[in-house]
Amino acid sequence: MTASSGGQKGLSLTVEQIQDDEVMHLASQFWSQQAMKDGVNYKPEIVEDIYKKEMLGSRFSTRRIMMLEFSRYLENYLWLNYHPEKASHGHLVSIAVMVNEKIRERVPAWDAFKSHPEHFPAYFHRVLKTCLRDDGIILHEKAILIVFLIHCFNSLEMDLIREQIQKLVSLPIWTNLLPGRRDELFKANPKYKKFFNAIKKNDVKLSEEQKQKVNFERGFLSNLINVYLRILDSIPATGKGFKDKIYYCERFLELMIDIEAQLPTRRFFNVLMDSTHLIVRSKLSKLKNREDGTLFGELLDILQVYAGFEINEQTGEALTVHERLDLHYDRVIRLQKVVFKHFPDLQKFAISNVASVDTREALMKTFKPLSNFDLHRLLAFLNCLPLLEEGQKDVFDSEFMLELLISKHERKPSQLEAMNELPLYPTEDIIWDENIVPTEYFSGEGCLALPKLNLQFLTLHDYLLKNFNLFRLESTYEIRQDMEDAATHLKPWQAEDGHCMFGGWARMAQPLAAFSIVEVAKPRVGENHPAQVRADVTVNLSIRPEVKNEWEGLRKHDVAFLITLRPTVKIGYQYKYKEPFIPQVGLTYVRGCEIEGMLDDTGKVIEEGPEPKPELTGDTRTFRVWLDPNQYQQDNARAIDGQEDVYESFNVIMRRKPKENNFKAVLETIRDLMNTDCVVPDWLHDLILGYEDPHAAHYSRMPNTISNLDWNDTFLSLAHLKSCFPEHKIEFTTEDPLKQIPPFKLKFSEEAAETKRKEGEDNPSAPVSKILTVEPHVIPNRGPYPYNQPKKNSIPFTPTQTEAIRAGMQPGLTMVVGPPGTGKTDVAVQIISNIYHNFPEQRTLIVTHSNQALNQLFEKIMALDIDERHLLRLGHGEEALETEKDFSRYGRVNYVLAQRLELLQEVARLQSSLGVTGDMSYTCETAGYFFLYQVLSRWEEFMSKIRTVKDKEKAVSKVKELFPFMTYFDNAPQPVFKGRTYEEDMDIAEGCFRHLKKIFTQLEEFRPFELLRSGADRADYLLIKEAKIIAMTCTHAALKRRDLVSVGFKFDNILMEEAAQILEIETFIPLLLQNPEDGNNRLKRWIMIGDHHQLPPVIKNMAFQKFSNMEQSLFTRFVRLGVPTIDLDAQGRARASLASLYNWRYKKLGSLPHVLNRPEFRMANPGFVYDYQLIDVQDFNGVGESEPNPYFYQNLAEAEYVVATFMYMRLLGYPAEKISILTTYNGQKHLIRDVIYQRCGANPFIGRPNKVTTVDRYQGQQNDYILLSLVRTKTVGHLRDVRRLVVAMSRARLGLYIFGRVSLFSNCFELTPAFNRLCSRPLQIQLVPSELYPAKRKIQDPPHQNPIVIHDMCQMAQFVFDFYNSRINDLMIQRGFNRPTLLKEPPKARKP
Repeated sequence: MTASSGGQKGLSLTVEQIQDDEVMHLASQFWSQQAMKDGVNYKPEIVEDIYKKEMLGSRFSTRRIMMLEFSRYLENYLWLNYHPEKASHGHLVSIAVMVNEKIRERVPAWDAFKSHPEHFPAYFHRVLKTCLRDDGIILHEKAILIVFLIHCFNSLEMDLIREQIQKLVSLPIWTNLLPGRRDELFKANPKYKKFFNAIKKNDVKLSEEQKQKVNFERGFLSNLINVYLRILDSIPATGKGFKDKIYYCERFLELMIDIEAQLPTRRFFNVLMDSTHLIVRSKLSKLKNREDGTLFGELLDILQVYAGFEINEQTGEALTVHERLDLHYDRVIRLQKVVFKHFPDLQKFAISNVASVDTREALMKTFKPLSNFDLHRLLAFLNCLPLLEEGQKDVFDSEFMLELLISKHERKPSQLEAMNELPLYPTEDIIWDENIVPTEYFSGEGCLALPKLNLQFLTLHDYLLKNFNLFRLESTYEIRQDMEDAATHLKPWQAEDGHCMFGGWARMAQPLAAFSIVEVAKPRVGENHPAQVRADVTVNLSIRPEVKNEWEGLRKHDVAFLITLRPTVKIGYQYKYKEPFIPQVGLTYVRGCEIEGMLDDTGKVIEEGPEPKPELTGDTRTFRVWLDPNQYQQDNARAIDGQEDVYESFNVIMRRKPKENNFKAVLETIRDLMNTDCVVPDWLHDLILGYEDPHAAHYSRMPNTISNLDWNDTFLSLAHLKSCFPEHKIEFTTEDPLKQIPPFKLKFSEEAAETKRKEGEDNPSAPVSKILTVEPHVIPNRGPYPYNQPKKNSIPFTPTQTEAIRAGMQPGLTMVVGPPGTGKTDVAVQIISNIYHNFPEQRTLIVTHSNQALNQLFEKIMALDIDERHLLRLGHGEEALETEKDFSRYGRVNYVLAQRLELLQEVARLQSSLGVTGDMSYTCETAGYFFLYQVLSRWEEFMSKIRTVKDKEKAVSKVKELFPFMTYFDNAPQPVFKGRTYEEDMDIAEGCFRHLKKIFTQLEEFRPFELLRSGADRADYLLIKEAKIIAMTCTHAALKRRDLVSVGFKFDNILMEEAAQILEIETFIPLLLQNPEDGNNRLKRWIMIGDHHQLPPVIKNMAFQKFSNMEQSLFTRFVRLGVPTIDLDAQGRARASLASLYNWRYKKLGSLPHVLNRPEFRMANPGFVYDYQLIDVQDFNGVGESEPNPYFYQNLAEAEYVVATFMYMRLLGYPAEKISILTTYNGQKHLIRDVIYQRCGANPFIGRPNKVTTVDRYQGQQNDYILLSLVRTKTVGHLRDVRRLVVAMSRARLGLYIFGRVSLFSNCFELTPAFNRLCSRPLQIQLVPSELYPAKRKIQDPPHQNPIVIHDMCQMAQFVFDFYNSRINDLMIQRGFNRPTLLKEPPKARKP
């Protein structure tokens, strides 16, 4: 990686710097809000001056440009005053610089252009012209414009930009090809010739000026490549002072990769790039072999992959293996034909079979002897170079022509073959290689050789490959951090005899007692590595019991790492964190392994399952592990060559936290998907790649839309139904008002309004009236017992929620944007319930990001009318379900077996009530015969007798008299038959029979459990046959895909909660948890519920997050592509006043009526004047934020202030579980926990709050009262990401108190909507200590006494100390304590 790719840490600006800066003085004078209101005139010399001094003068220093961006220079001055004819060169480059800076800082970059788009085409054209200029422009400026173009090519969702980009990459750019090459392409694609000729005809009609413009655009990329090649050729093999040229070349290659990586831009450009021989010339350049050309070389490798990507440019289809081979054979045969015709000396080559001549060695041997002239002739016949005219000297050297010829015709391995040979675990070579895994803080300035996840992908293979590489590298970065942490805690020292001894201990790593390979299986057919390699790893766990339990709790498929440490440091050495890691610990080898299980005393693997684990004696434990066969093969080959055997050197095993340790399974899953024809449903395929019409998968466009559906218990009443469809004309199938009660079946239809048309005139835009046909229906009686009554929904869904439920019930893709507190989970559960009742034969898969969300969903599903036997929860999160029921696989198996016994007891009771002899309740099979011959026959006899009774009055008494199962129903609420009407009693009789029939139906379903004996078989049967609603986390789906597919798992619908928090690839994998049937995927519905305005997936490495855009979820990408979303628009979590702090971020977000009406929302927060407040916290003893370790930010003043406020609330009687303390940094979280421990943690009157955690960790959770610490006092930091602000502001229901440096945050433009509102209230906390919890005062009433205004943290701490001492006696009496607990003295400010 070059210096440009990293970035220095201290890039952020401090408040003092901002306030004192000359730029800010200029901003306040010329382009601040006030200056714009005052109508200050535009002065072009200001722009020139800033460009020369602040940009050119500082060599485009990021700090100076940040300052300009912070002042809104682009929006308020540069673009507003840009005029194509008048603007200077400095003005042009300044705009590009500001756009690049905005994208670097990840804030919206194109808003200024969207609001004033009229000059953008002229600006863009001028940028293109400047890129090709040679006079009066420095190379760094050209590089800036190239970066601007990169951002344009990555923002094709913007119509404004797309229109300009299309002109550069459309069919007419083929005018730059050699005529022979063009004719060749037209022959293969006749329709292109037709279009090309039509364009030529149109060109004739253009004016001279238009022609010039059009020809410039068509030749731009070709000319830009020539500019690049000139710069590249000017870089010598050695020497310094070429930094700008190298940076330009790197950025240029990045641009080429971005054009090649998207089908709309590569379709015609790929041939053009090939015809310029850019890759061959770059490979032969001197830069490639320079020390500072490493990054250039890595970028070139990526470009080469994309240039030869296995895709048909015209159709966009991925090439099959056979198509790829055919293309290769065609190229070689064409070469053979040319040789046969024009080079008789090479006849042997011309008549050889392709496989014998298509290797690099064979081609080199054949063509190296040719002269320059002959090589040029040969390449000219192949339309690679122009024909030499008579007497013309050759302009190309033989090395270039030979490489060009060979690179076009040599046989290349497929990407898939290379992928299958790749070890999945990172080794020491990769983990600490800075070029592969950047560690340095990545500022977003430079360029990296990493794939980018943008809007579009070439094929599914490209999609999976990019995600595979990024996921692998991001995991490697996390593994490195864990390894460095564990190894330094172990303190490896070199003992006197030279062996490694450990002076410390690590929770996550243990020294090895023994290691041995126990099995190397034979390779499978067609492979050269062993089928599997197993080893035994022995450790001595004489450690703390809780840590020992963690080691013993290692599960099957958990990943561990075997490490060789050979320290050279002596005993007692103190580790230095700022010095390189490897030399200090002597790390030599790292190899990954996968746990199969722990061995019992007999040496057998302890199987996972419901059976209790055997008790093991002593502290020595042995684990059986699987090693990576690819890696083992490579290591073995090296050992045979005389190098050390890695597997005899390990002395440490390291484990990782289970939640962070799924990388190997995910990589394996992605690789499996690449090796299978992973059929994505046709209606989703192009959308996932980013090409389809964004509306194509919406239910209204799907061919299989269902017109009539049962909405079950969605509506609470007819009035509720009408309120949900205000735009529909409602018609009923029955006129009887008594029957117009839920549940309803609904049919949606449209009819054109009657409008007279003029003769011969079409009227397609005639108004359409939407008709809703409502058919009430009665749920059949299920039996006489209270538990037979169906559970019902009690939530009055809003019209938007109802539209989301409607979309979710229909086939297709449904995307629901759920702002905080808008009932996302309720909507999800109702969709699941409605699908379950409408399509009982279909199976629905539920996927969430976290176990917590899955548990919330499950708890709500259980409250609806869904049969418990159809629910299944996969994964290890079911322990947290707030229910005694176990929904895990083995839990469900036990439930089925227990249910079977219960039902057979009911059969025995029924048998005795009917007086039938024999043991009919022995098995499900005998029960089935009993139903057929004894129960059903009696029911049919009853029905035939009751039909013969003509007199309805007599029939009423006859129902009870003839009913054959009266004795059985003696334990039901009496009387079973009411005797009022014949219809009512017959309904009850049928309900009773349904109850009996359900018993036998269930027993028939449970019958396979009698035949399957092992727990695993029963669990698999449950998964693939019995369960209708299967839930798991996205992590579990990625981990277990192979297992699920192998047992034949199938599903029809998938619902994803928290979809905006799930990584792109982890969203994609659950779609493919089943094998296709007849080449088709049976998936019918995909419902995604999420909120892209809240925090994205967590990516720890800044380079992957910023440069590769890895934090973009599939949900967010679909929103960017314009896929229609349903935005829930009413929140029911927080007071309306609190919701106003974040509802500005959404299209339309109001509050539900209960937020205004319920008592808790109408009462004030006792002890506080306001329900929310921003409290300004100044330095304590001259210190604001501190940073004891890199990025570990703390602020003692805020920590003390927050804890004092918490103590105050507890003294007023607020329950501790209703208060959570949040902060924006991990360092502050630890500091607040320390302060709580010091001040009140052990105090029985105060205790600890419900949670102290970070905003990021608290997403998806809520509490009544939130105390929030913003920590930073020098720079805004990552709160500038508005998504984090939205999460922070939306966690509280009743009270939010924010502690921070007001002058810093109120100046940040992105945060102004929230901070303007916060700053409209006093910035000192105002207390009313006479009020106690629970609240007595209404929110609109003023407090009864004058509030106490607290000016700073020290005053607050002293006030709480005094307040506690004044109330301690009352508290002791209230809570029955004998002795008071004294508080520590509060912190005091130093006297100046």
